[in-house]
Amino acid sequence: MFTTLTVIATAAVAIVLGAWARHVSVETRRLRAALTDAAWQLAHDPLTGLCNRAGLLAAHTIIAATPQPIIVVLIDLDGFKTVNDTHGHDTGDDLLITIADRVEELTDLYGGTAARLSGDEYAALLPANGHDPDRLGAAFVAVIAEPARLDIDGAPTTVTVTASIGVALVDSTDGFGEIALHRADVAMYHAKHGGGNRHVLYVPGMAMPARTPRRGPRPRDQHRTPGRAGA
Repeated sequence: MFTTLTVIATAAVAIVLGAWARHVSVETRRLRAALTDAAWQLAHDPLTGLCNRAGLLAAHTIIAATPQPIIVVLIDLDGFKTVNDTHGHDTGDDLLITIADRVEELTDLYGGTAARLSGDEYAALLPANGHDPDRLGAAFVAVIAEPARLDIDGAPTTVTVTASIGVALVDSTDGFGEIALHRADVAMYHAKHGGGNRHVLYVPGMAMPARTPRRGPRPRDQHRTPGRAGA
C-alpha cells in the first residue's frame, strides 16, 4: 500500500513539474518573441520594413568593422508632395513602399543595406568592392523613375516619380553622420539644385549649393516703413 501511494505521489509530482516546465517554455518563447519584435521595431521603418536611421547606423558599424571603402547613397524623391495632394496619402504610402522595394532590391544586389530615413528620403550603404559609384547612382535614378502601377480607388493607375540622388565614396573609418551621410547629403542637394531626376557624385571640397535668389521682395519687407530698410 505504501509503495502504491509513493508511486502515485511521484507520478503526480512528475505531471505537475511537466506542466510547469511546458508553461515556462511557452512563456520563455513568448518573451523571446516579444523582445525580438521590439528590437526589430527599434531598427526598422514600420511602413516599408527597411532599416530606419538607427538600423542604418548599426549596419554601418558592421561594415566599418572591416577596413574598406563604402559607397553611401542618399535618395530624395522629387515632387512627392504632389502625389499626396493629387491621389491621397494612402496612394502616397503605396508609392513609398514600391520605391522602397526597388531601392532594397538594387541595394541587395550590391551586398548593401537600404533604409528609409524620413518621409520620402531613403539611403543605402554598400561595400565598394570595386563598384563604380557613378554607375551605381545612375542605376538608382533609373529604377526609381520607372512608372509604378498602383491601385487608386479600385482602378489601376500609373504613377511616376523621380529622385535626386547624392553618392559619396567614403572610408570605413569616416564617421557615419558627420562625414558619410553629410557628403552624400551635399551631393544630393546639388542633384536637387540641378533639377532632380539625376545623381551627383560627391567630390572633395564640395559645399552646399547656393540658395536660388528670391524673385521680388519678401512679404515682410513689403510692410516696412519707407526709409527704414536698414532697420
